[in-house]
Amino acid sequence: MELFLVRHAEAEERAANGRDEARALTARGRKRFARAVAGLARLDVEFDQLLHSPLLRAMETADLCAPLVVGELRVANELARDPSTELLASCTGLRVALVGHEPWMSELCAWLVTGERERAPRFAFQKGGVAHLSGELAPGTMRLVAFWPPATLAELGRK
Repeated sequence: MELFLVRHAEAEERAANGRDEARALTARGRKRFARAVAGLARLDVEFDQLLHSPLLRAMETADLCAPLVVGELRVANELARDPSTELLASCTGLRVALVGHEPWMSELCAWLVTGERERAPRFAFQKGGVAHLSGELAPGTMRLVAFWPPATLAELGRK
């Protein structure tokens, strides 16, 4: 299996009312992530399944990824909390993208690569960053193939 972990693109600051779930992507975040998607397309990345958090910024990031999706695109509530075996069970494709948030994307990446949750090193996911993993979808069994910051993907998309 190939798994792509995507941190949502740059979003608005938290509103005064504290409603985190309604934070939208900024215009700059949309523009930059659209370039990153072009970079992924240049690398021939496609997803037969894309799952995203129910929070607005992840939904909007997933929408920008839609040209890369040749199968299912849907909400997974598990992406708005700590990684779980339920989240892993919802991944049914061979090339799956998960769009979520920090610190959970870093924790998920570390858990899948090392098998550790508490003491595992964290990956520094920038907003709009993508990690590409490969292997059996189980803790400690996947390998990190690539870890792309959004600027690198955007540069690939320009060429």
